[in-house]
Amino acid sequence: MAISTGDTIPEATLVRMGAEGPEQVSITERLKGRKVIVFGLPGAFTSTCSASHVPSFIRTKAQFDEKGVDEIICVSVNDPFVMQAWEKDTGAGDAGLTMLADPAGEFTKAMGRGFDAPPVGFYGRSQRYAMYVVDGKVEIMQDGDAPGQCDMSSGEAMLEKI
Repeated sequence: MAISTGDTIPEATLVRMGAEGPEQVSITERLKGRKVIVFGLPGAFTSTCSASHVPSFIRTKAQFDEKGVDEIICVSVNDPFVMQAWEKDTGAGDAGLTMLADPAGEFTKAMGRGFDAPPVGFYGRSQRYAMYVVDGKVEIMQDGDAPGQCDMSSGEAMLEKI
């Protein structure tokens, strides 16, 4: 069952690159007592994700800050090394976004947002979504974009809802 507005975020361990290598990140601990945007997407270095989805949150970062959002987190079913390289390539880290890897897709599965698309080589990937989470509870969930689009889950669309 897919997590939706009003639901509590399930516990999962994500991974990010730290100064000394990969670091484990408890998503529930990361969200506790905070206002956070979490957006998921099919994969690092994919066309729509790189050209539209991540840039939409880079463009709107200052506006989210003004609304009291503590952090913007991008989650993808990739390893932390790929996420670190993608962070540098997109400028997401410099813009203040946090890139977290979901290497085994555990968070994505717990969120009910996994999918496969064999013709393009996607297995165990994440559907595109964005959510506004307050103290671990989903206040706004935006998903349902058609393949190759990120209208509903863009930074601009989420900003309009908050």
